[in-house]
Amino acid sequence: MKQFLVLAAILPLMLVFFLQFALDQQNSSRAALVSDLVYAAREEARQEGCFTAAIKGSLRASIAGALGISPADILIEATESPKYRLESSEGLSASQIERGMIYYRVTVPLGPMMAGRSLFGLRDEDNTYYYTVEGRAASERLRR
Repeated sequence: MKQFLVLAAILPLMLVFFLQFALDQQNSSRAALVSDLVYAAREEARQEGCFTAAIKGSLRASIAGALGISPADILIEATESPKYRLESSEGLSASQIERGMIYYRVTVPLGPMMAGRSLFGLRDEDNTYYYTVEGRAASERLRR
């Protein structure tokens, strides 16, 4: 009887480890999908010289559709004024090179971070996994 009681107490804790592995795999595939969508938007922004409202709207809609979340939950911070391609980086200072770079930062809530949150006393807002893609890209827009 003692062994049965120990098993009944330990079994739910052991099952959480299996659920956590599945949740980690799900979050990993969702993060890879977000990275791919941001990469595609970044390439469009390189051609335009900045993240236009259309590019940001398209990115927000594609991420929301792929992950099944609200577009309002997606935070996009990016260069909105056009940057131009530099002809040559030889002899240019770091601040001059920075003038031709497009900055972007996209933050997306992927879902729960830990399986069995109620078992460990975590609130929903404390258990949300936010994935951020941040970087810089050289503009390809030419001066006219």
